[in-house]
Amino acid sequence: MSIRQPASRALAALFAAVFALAGAPALAQKSFPAKTVRMIVPFPPGQATDIVARLMADSLTRSWGQQVIVENRGGGGGVPGMLAGRDAPADGYTLTFGTSGTIGVNPSLYSNLPYDPLKDFAMVNGVFIVPLMIIAHPSAPYASLKELVDAAKKEPGKLNWGYPGTGTSQHLTGELFKFRIGVDIVGVPYKGSGPMMTDLLGAQITLAVDSLASALPQVKAGKIRAIAMTSAQRVPQLPEVPTVAELGYPGFDGVGWAGMVAPKATPPEIVEKIGADVRQALADPAMRERIIERGAIPDPRGPKEFSEFVSAEIAKWGEIVRRAKLKAD
Repeated sequence: MSIRQPASRALAALFAAVFALAGAPALAQKSFPAKTVRMIVPFPPGQATDIVARLMADSLTRSWGQQVIVENRGGGGGVPGMLAGRDAPADGYTLTFGTSGTIGVNPSLYSNLPYDPLKDFAMVNGVFIVPLMIIAHPSAPYASLKELVDAAKKEPGKLNWGYPGTGTSQHLTGELFKFRIGVDIVGVPYKGSGPMMTDLLGAQITLAVDSLASALPQVKAGKIRAIAMTSAQRVPQLPEVPTVAELGYPGFDGVGWAGMVAPKATPPEIVEKIGADVRQALADPAMRERIIERGAIPDPRGPKEFSEFVSAEIAKWGEIVRRAKLKAD
């Protein structure tokens, strides 16, 4: 009797400990967040990622009952902001917006990038995609993608197009187009979409690759011509504009994008919890409409799908960066 009782108590204590450990993830999910959450945007205020991040922060604040604060860490190609996110405590209370530039292109563009997107971050969820498009001045002698390609192949190196900055999604999508289609179009880099659009409207250049967000008002006003979308699917903002993929180049897909990441050691149950709440926010019709109004498309990819997508984007853009011999340092 005296031997069995201590053994029974020890066994009961063991079972209790096992059940407590098994229930810990669920408890963590249920109790998170219990304080303010910081959301790092590695760009200045007013940029597209910042605007959508603030929409998401407002939605999650309402959902969680805890404040979500957007912290802008601009400059340096987004590197300082990504480092701040990487080095934060891995508890889910610091999230970072990773983008096509900071975690998709930078690994190939920088020789000594001080972070590794896949080794240093847990992919939490996609948030939005920025469709890109090929646009032309109305005076340009090509009204379709076929006419543009025919003109480029007829006189290699004669056509040129603008793009807002070296290493941007627009620049690399233009390079992807050149390699995939087999044409020689000379790129003209600008310091942002604004100066480029000014020159396009003034016919200083007749072609450009730009984001839907930037080009949409001018396309709607009839001041520039939409040749094709470079995204995999047509977009709701301009459903009449075909994609490069459907015009004879299947699989073509060049877009900007952004998603949420966390320090790599963040508990998986917390990552899943945040991801599920982000997807719930993106499913809200009002949120979807606000994102679409800003020239973007909601991207509800969960942790696994978003991680696979980022891996594929790193590989795709890495090949383009190498073929185009691009370097930022």
